[in-house]
Amino acid sequence: MSSEIQPRQKVRVAVVGAGEFGRNHARVYHELADAELVGIVDQNAERAAQVAAEFSTNVFPDIESLAGRVDAASVAVPTAGHARVGCRLLELGIDVLVEKPMAASLAEADELLSAASRGGRILQVGHLERFNPAIVAVVPVLNRPLYFEVHRLGVFTPRSLDVDVVYDVMIHDLDILLALVNAPVVDIKAIGIPVLTDKVDIAHVRLDFATGAVANITASRVSTERVRKLRFFQQHEYISVDFTRQDALRVRVAEPGPQPKFDFAPIPTEREEPLRAELRAFLVSVRTRCAPLVDGAAGRRALELADRVMAGILEHARRVQLGAFAAPQASL
Repeated sequence: MSSEIQPRQKVRVAVVGAGEFGRNHARVYHELADAELVGIVDQNAERAAQVAAEFSTNVFPDIESLAGRVDAASVAVPTAGHARVGCRLLELGIDVLVEKPMAASLAEADELLSAASRGGRILQVGHLERFNPAIVAVVPVLNRPLYFEVHRLGVFTPRSLDVDVVYDVMIHDLDILLALVNAPVVDIKAIGIPVLTDKVDIAHVRLDFATGAVANITASRVSTERVRKLRFFQQHEYISVDFTRQDALRVRVAEPGPQPKFDFAPIPTEREEPLRAELRAFLVSVRTRCAPLVDGAAGRRALELADRVMAGILEHARRVQLGAFAAPQASL
């Protein structure tokens, strides 16, 4: 299959995995003018047929049957299958967007990176919050931020219970912080607790970066309310990001002194579903052969940091004799 997509030709795409995430990928591809949703692959034939019927596409029996028929594919199978499915697609000459976390271990993440490199294929990782309009809007105003507070809280649902909350939810913010600070993490202090499952359902971590920046992150899937906010402080100003509302507020000191005056200014954003923005960007990378914003290396960095956070949680559990934890899904 040629690496080049003609300028006016639609990118032929498939979705592997027809669960909740896969269905949403299929929905957005079906809506995008630059994509042709060629088909769905899922081990559950009934589920694949339902999603295919909903979005007027075809069912393929396996990923081998996609060879030569699609240019790109989203991998939305359970995390344990990301590397196996993603590597095979890459070997077949198909560009891949793999959902986060990109793999079940760093070794498997490296397999994906190697497969993409060998075949000269695009590998993007589904950290869709990087495409949230609020995050996009604040990147240009970054000026050596030194303190971050992040809360990503959600009510319990039976989704993604095969991984700890660190890999399911917190990893979004780990990826964002690595991108915003652009420096190594030199120290981690973490705590996490299983509440409703045998995995960690709520976690908190403090990250110290080499730049001197500090981040406090709380992630939960057992809260009574839904909160998705990031706040950070840099010299003479404070910026608040609401992922759900897709807005950002900049608070600056207008007049310093004993009775300071503050300037409250919304940062302009252009509202768009983050998944739509993410898949549009993937199609651009497929068409132009330009590296994705969230490439395989970025996905690996987020996974490595998530592993370190999980190691800190397990160490804390041993120290306070919290009891046996289930083994984490990714490598330690």
